[in-house]
Amino acid sequence: MTSQAALEATMASTTLRRRWIQVAADDPAALTQASRSTGVDFAAAAGRVWETDDFVYLPVVVNVRRGDVLVREAVVFALGEDVLVTLQPRTPFAAFDKAIARIRRTPELTETPHGIMYALLYALNEVSERVIDSASDTLESMTDEITMATNGYDAQGREIGVTDMQDTIERMNEAEEIVSRSQETQLLLARAARHLRAEITPEHPRLAGLVDILIADVDGVKEHASYEHDKVRYLQQSIMTSLDVKQNQIVKVFTIITAVFLPPTLIATFYGMNFTKMPELAWEHGFLVTTTLTFVAALIPLWYIKRKGWLR
Repeated sequence: MTSQAALEATMASTTLRRRWIQVAADDPAALTQASRSTGVDFAAAAGRVWETDDFVYLPVVVNVRRGDVLVREAVVFALGEDVLVTLQPRTPFAAFDKAIARIRRTPELTETPHGIMYALLYALNEVSERVIDSASDTLESMTDEITMATNGYDAQGREIGVTDMQDTIERMNEAEEIVSRSQETQLLLARAARHLRAEITPEHPRLAGLVDILIADVDGVKEHASYEHDKVRYLQQSIMTSLDVKQNQIVKVFTIITAVFLPPTLIATFYGMNFTKMPELAWEHGFLVTTTLTFVAALIPLWYIKRKGWLR
């Protein structure tokens, strides 16, 4: 790095600290100090879009992955004319690391708090996109399981039941929840970006152009989330439909068995009664006639069911 570049980086860092104040949500002392020095009042905003004479309050909820756990983090931007205050889960906030790196590469973003907020929203949008990509990868890794579920048989040719697909269904439900939350995040990011665009003065046309691109990127990620949501819902519906068909087939088999054995059971019930006189018992061919009658009584409903096509 040249001495000029190092000087610019140092000046940018100094300006950044002056124009951007980070306040941890669990640090009342820092919140009080920020309120005294800037006049910011997050309590009045109450987690909603709120405008005062000095600040525009814009809340955003972003999904952040910590290892294998996905957590929802709330960030509130208080955008003023000369300073940006962020109420965030902690300081430093890992989701903003890429924004800080972007600001260092583009020092002119520190000229206004609007430029800093642009970089922060850009970083949050990328975090949200990575979460959606992760959910998409999860669905792709389940392709074989989903294919087996829709076909109805596993790799050994054994029929798949509800219990066999329980783990897959649970993971698909988790993916759907993640994508649904990401859709909400994109809506909040788009709203914050549009408010930011409205606050940019004509004296900063380049920043206005960057924010326009950001708005398009946020909308693009939202469309990606919508696509993934539709896909996971379709896969869920396919699996459930396949399992419902299988359950209906099982019920149909039991119904057919019941229909076939009901007439012979009725005949057996008659001859199981303890009547004093049963003429068939004295017939020479009584046993043969009764057996034949029972067999025919079983074949008649089976023939009727097959004729109706209910065995298909």
